[in-house]
Amino acid sequence: MGNVDLNCTEMEGPMRVPVPPERPFLHTFRMNLKETFFPDDPFRQIKSEKGSRRVVSAFTYFFPMLEWASKYGLGLFKSDLIAGITIASLAIPQGISYAKLANLPPVLGLYSSFVPPLVYAMMGSSKDLAVGTVAVASLLIGSMLSKEVSPTQNPALYLKLAFTATFFSGVFEAALGLLRLGFIVDFLSHATIVGFMGGAATVVCLQQLKVMLGLQHFTTSTDLISVMKSIFTQTHQWRWESVVLGSSFLFFLLLTRYFSKRKPKFFWVSAAAPLTSVILGSLLVYLTHAENHGIQVIGYLKKGLNPISVTSLEFSPPYLMVALKTGIITGIIALAEGIAVGRSFAMFKNYHIDGNKEMIAFGMMNIAGSFTSCYLTTGPFSRSAVNYNAGCKTAMSNIVMAFAVMITLLFLTPLFHYTPLVVLSAIIISAMLGLIDYEAAIHLWQVDKIDFCVCLGAYLGVVFGSVEIGLVIAVVISILRVLLFVARPRTTVLGNIPNSMVYRRVDQYPIAQNIPGVLILRIDSPIYFANAGYLRERISRWIDDEEEKIKTKGRTSLRYVILDMGAVGSIDTSGVSMLDETKKILDKRGLQIVLANPGSEIMKKLDKSKVLEKIGHEWIFLTVGDAVASCNYMLHSCKQRDENTTDNLV
Repeated sequence: MGNVDLNCTEMEGPMRVPVPPERPFLHTFRMNLKETFFPDDPFRQIKSEKGSRRVVSAFTYFFPMLEWASKYGLGLFKSDLIAGITIASLAIPQGISYAKLANLPPVLGLYSSFVPPLVYAMMGSSKDLAVGTVAVASLLIGSMLSKEVSPTQNPALYLKLAFTATFFSGVFEAALGLLRLGFIVDFLSHATIVGFMGGAATVVCLQQLKVMLGLQHFTTSTDLISVMKSIFTQTHQWRWESVVLGSSFLFFLLLTRYFSKRKPKFFWVSAAAPLTSVILGSLLVYLTHAENHGIQVIGYLKKGLNPISVTSLEFSPPYLMVALKTGIITGIIALAEGIAVGRSFAMFKNYHIDGNKEMIAFGMMNIAGSFTSCYLTTGPFSRSAVNYNAGCKTAMSNIVMAFAVMITLLFLTPLFHYTPLVVLSAIIISAMLGLIDYEAAIHLWQVDKIDFCVCLGAYLGVVFGSVEIGLVIAVVISILRVLLFVARPRTTVLGNIPNSMVYRRVDQYPIAQNIPGVLILRIDSPIYFANAGYLRERISRWIDDEEEKIKTKGRTSLRYVILDMGAVGSIDTSGVSMLDETKKILDKRGLQIVLANPGSEIMKKLDKSKVLEKIGHEWIFLTVGDAVASCNYMLHSCKQRDENTTDNLV
């Protein structure tokens, strides 16, 4: 196979790809920084204002309440009042239940539904998010802190660590928002969240079997094997009273949920079911004195508003790292759930929420919560769904809920003395069953098997290991997948769609035809140090495969290799070196490298590195069609010249 003779004829006509003009480094750096951290240009409205209005706009950015409060009216308040009372009826029993899940005093669940919603109402950008405690974060706090400090043997220190972990969660969340680092949370992919939430929900349900069966002693481990072993080695201690009462209320809760799903207008039936269960269960225990027959009750709940807990934060060395680790991990989970829920409902109502602004709001409400005897809060899906279905219009529904909880704390806490723990367990189980999204897992299997494996890995890691292990497995698999995409980018062969100048993948379009003497390859990713070596080897293999086909089928010998660079958004010095090395390899094989549709960054770096000069600007084309046309022209001209030379010799 001979070298391509560039002098056999002069190429004509197609528009050449220009090298973009040089820009100052600081200007380019500033633009890249802005695109990375401020892609949505959040201060656009502030910059357009002048004088005092700019100050007002800045306050409005950090406190969205100022924007909707000025337009607020009685009509909106009626809707928010109904929604707020409705979610309060769900928040009160859920708050008490989830606090028990975190091994904390039940009243902390009520405290956490009072102060944080008020802070979020001022700083949050979602109209539908209902703030409160969540089961998964509660379980994480309980499992991680219990490994270091016993909540029964040293309850005071355990409580301090819970507040400290909440403080660190708030600082971490607010820092991510202020530093515009919200994209870090995106490493928890949808598949990861589905698997992790499903696994955590399964673990939470398993933990509730202790109360549902009336057991006094239970394993502190959360994995499936330990829980099953603990349950079936104590069959002689099962209490039929707890089983019957718990199963009855669980059936009632699931029945109301099913009814509300079938009849969406009656959403309030399932929303009111937890509070109804608490009231009915308390009356039943009070009238029958069931607490004397093995039914455990909440007992005394402290009356009054949140006590200040600033002085309870524990920063001493032996426990600082435990609180910090717990705070960061639970903070990430809370952020992922809260932002995902907020975006989902914003999509339904066709408005936008700022993820970084939400992080600041979550962070500030948890910092404020840690100062006022609250533990970690976010935007739970179940409560937000009720808020949405109840017809909320603004974040005022959170304020209404907070005032309803305040009235409960001031006057109604003694009424919860006889509330059976088994009812709280039934409430938790019914809520958790909704988090096991098997339909989403089936969808992942049908659409993307790798995503399904990520989901399954997270689920199995949580169920058979621990919540932390499941989270680590899910994140590691997700990051490995990202690295795999970067390190092993897709390259495909393009062919011509008949009677057109369109070039598409031959494996996707069977009618696409190969061009004799020309191999067209498309690179579908940026070219970095991580994939430069792979791309060089992959291009060589494509050429080897093409030449084998040519020998087998007796077609025109290969002369040109066109690289479609349209999808190559950026390139580093390793990528530039790869193109230089590929050029040398092709020269040795008698082939000419041709580039089609390179972007401005690629042209700039090729020019500065002198690789553009080595390839030749005449071999850089605006489109694949232009490149193919020029190659065909060269092939035809060379062939005609060779024929004329042969005739002259004869």
